[in-house]
Amino acid sequence: QVQLMESGGGSVQAGGSLRLSCDFSGMTTEKYYVGWSRQVPGKEREGVAAIYIGGTGSITRYADSVRGRFTISRDKGKKVVYLQMNSLMSEDTAIYYCAAVGSRPNSIPPLRSSDYPFWGQGTQVTVSS
Repeated sequence: QVQLMESGGGSVQAGGSLRLSCDFSGMTTEKYYVGWSRQVPGKEREGVAAIYIGGTGSITRYADSVRGRFTISRDKGKKVVYLQMNSLMSEDTAIYYCAAVGSRPNSIPPLRSSDYPFWGQGTQVTVSS
């Protein structure tokens, strides 16, 4: 059973930083993707970052709205993926979710939320201006 759990959310002032963690387990494939998405009430869930897990390298992908401010990374010794968020803006306020899906040949880490079948419960990030 695939399980994901987010942590690290909270309240921060604009310009500040937060680091989210996603602890995951139960993936039956050796190669897969883990992504971060966010959702504001009344709006569609937006994929912000994704990373390929497999082998020794890392392939990452970012939404234009966060590129240069957010960094997704993984702890190779543990099943943990991080989302380092810098230069936070009020527009980043949302519930942040991590998700996982098995990788496919010749594909790149997906940002589209509908590509992910496994999800965590989410963690709230609030940025005040």
